[in-house]
Amino acid sequence: MRIKTVTSVFLLLVMLGLAAYLDSPYSFLNKNYAYTADQPVMAQPVEVEQSSDVPELEEKLVNTKRVDGYIVETYEEIEVYKDKDGNIIKSEPTGKTDSIRYWDYSKKDR
Repeated sequence: MRIKTVTSVFLLLVMLGLAAYLDSPYSFLNKNYAYTADQPVMAQPVEVEQSSDVPELEEKLVNTKRVDGYIVETYEEIEVYKDKDGNIIKSEPTGKTDSIRYWDYSKKDR
C-alpha cells in the first residue's frame, strides 16, 4: 500500500514537471520561437480618426426627486453626433432611461 502511494505521487510529480517543461519557452516544441526579454518592445501608436457617422452615447440628468427617504435620479441616454473638430452637430434621445436610487443622508429626522 505504501509503495503504491509513493509511486503515484512520484508519477504525478514527473507528469507535472514534463507538462511545465513542454509549456516553457525552453522546450523542444518552442525552439523555433525567439524569446528575448532584454530588449524593450517598440510599439507605434496608431492614430484613429473618429467617424462622424457613429454617435457617442451620453447620459443626461433629467429628473431628481425624493421618495421614501431616498433620492432618485433619472438619466436619459442621448446619441451625440460630432464633427471632426469635436463640435456637436446634433443630439437625439434614444428613449432609454436609467434610474439611480440612493439614501438621502441630509435628512435631519433620524
